Amino acid sequence: MSPQLSQETLTYEQIQKLNNAYQMAVEVHGKGNFPTLKVQMQDLVQKVYGKLQENDIAIVDVRVNGSLASYIVGDSEQNHLSYNDIDLIFSVNLKTDEQLLKLKDLVIQCLLTYLPKEANLDRLSFAALTDAYVSKLVKVWSPTGDKWTLVTLSNNDGMNLELKFVDTMKRKYQFSVDSFQIILDSLMQFHQLSSAEMSEDFYPTVTVESVYGDYKEALYHLNKKLICTRSPQEIRGGGLLKYCDLLARGYTPECTVSHVETLERLMCSRFFIDYSDTQSQYQKLDSYLINHFGRDFPLMLLYLKKLLVVVNTSTVCLMGHERRQALDLISQMAYHVECEVERQRAVESDHFYMTYSQQNNKFNPFYDSYNYVHHHHYYSFHPTHAFYINPCLQHVY
Repeated sequence: MSPQLSQETLTYEQIQKLNNAYQMAVEVHGKGNFPTLKVQMQDLVQKVYGKLQENDIAIVDVRVNGSLASYIVGDSEQNHLSYNDIDLIFSVNLKTDEQLLKLKDLVIQCLLTYLPKEANLDRLSFAALTDAYVSKLVKVWSPTGDKWTLVTLSNNDGMNLELKFVDTMKRKYQFSVDSFQIILDSLMQFHQLSSAEMSEDFYPTVTVESVYGDYKEALYHLNKKLICTRSPQEIRGGGLLKYCDLLARGYTPECTVSHVETLERLMCSRFFIDYSDTQSQYQKLDSYLINHFGRDFPLMLLYLKKLLVVVNTSTVCLMGHERRQALDLISQMAYHVECEVERQRAVESDHFYMTYSQQNNKFNPFYDSYNYVHHHHYYSFHPTHAFYINPCLQHVY
């Protein structure tokens, strides 16, 4: 596709939405005793950009991707679009795999600047900081193929800050609705060179690209909530999870019934090729729920039900017992989430024990919603263990 078809210039209203997100502070939650860090997207981008330059890593551009980019370019009011994470892409030229390995440490070096002044930095290792603040770390290096790395900074509410450093990536999107990439460079330069407030008569020119190939078609799919893709056989295993996510959010396939069946079978096959055992399937699904749904348990339950239907009807690559294990895995996770949904409904309808004692106004930790909401694995189970129900949830049934 030509750049004329794949690119467009943002309107002033869209640039306003982008600028608000660019200047917003996002919390990065640490494990254990590590403090929560407040990180402004603009400040972090500039710091990472500077670290890349200091280490002689050539930068092509910086982009916003994912749900934030879709929120900015789409009709967010009509379609109730929102974003639950911030995806940043640093397009770089990597000469060696050593440079790829260095990128995670560069991000940690930037995080150090957000720690409280009283923190003893001499006692903090990069390994400890990575374990505390990084929820996902992916490195891909193929001499003749993809070269990229992903660092995801933790947020307990699902508002994760993802930094992806890309030299080469063959497949840059899953579906047309998540193919938008907004090039940040002009906005970065605007704030660096001018202290004036942005106005309708004074704002930078910002370009957005759809790596799907046709910007107007992808935007039509987004505003009409249609699911469409190209070469579905190239979508990695996580494409199945994203597809069911879109179904749960009210999107519908744009293609015919026969094409939908083919699409679902291809995605199921690829998922079970990439995640061939129950443990890896559980870890992938568990991570997806944490990173994309936050505390929205009703939507999470609907998502798991959609996933169960697709896997049940479209999985043709597994033996009978493997298929049953996969369906049991999803069913059990859905059951735990449904328990939490019912618990929340009971709380709202006053049919549940009160969190605060009416007599002494003291907090009752047994029914503290923090135990369910902040501890992500409220629905978790070890797939090799017998099915276990948290006794705190049994009262719901």
